[in-house]
Amino acid sequence: MAAATPPPRRRQPAYPAGRSVPYGGMAAPGAALVQYVVLRGDLSRPPRSWPLGAVVAQGCHAALAAAHTHRQHPDTRAYLELRGAMRTVVLEAPDEASLTALAQTLKQHSIDHEVWTEQPENTATCLALRPYPKDQVHQHLKKLKLLK
Repeated sequence: MAAATPPPRRRQPAYPAGRSVPYGGMAAPGAALVQYVVLRGDLSRPPRSWPLGAVVAQGCHAALAAAHTHRQHPDTRAYLELRGAMRTVVLEAPDEASLTALAQTLKQHSIDHEVWTEQPENTATCLALRPYPKDQVHQHLKKLKLLK
């Protein structure tokens, strides 16, 4: 009787998990990956006064939509492999107009992102970028403050 063939070994990635993989002009290997989420700050303040949980849910929806839409991108795959070590930065856009303007800027610069629009209100509440090396997208986000 022949010896059982061992299961195939998982091929180790060429780059450590959570590091950028070259992909058409991507940053050099070793760049830390960050997913940016931008929420509208006016949602939690009067007159809207949304509950905290509702605002947080908007960010979760946008982050998941961006990760799902861009799930085949090497940076997204590497980011998802990080599991408990993922780095996410949550920023604040003052209102819907500023969120929409940011979305247009990102589109003009070919930066992958998803805008979350709450239904049935048809209101843009949040946007999230797919995971990126910080140095590739920070210039478009540096005027925004951390969400408080």
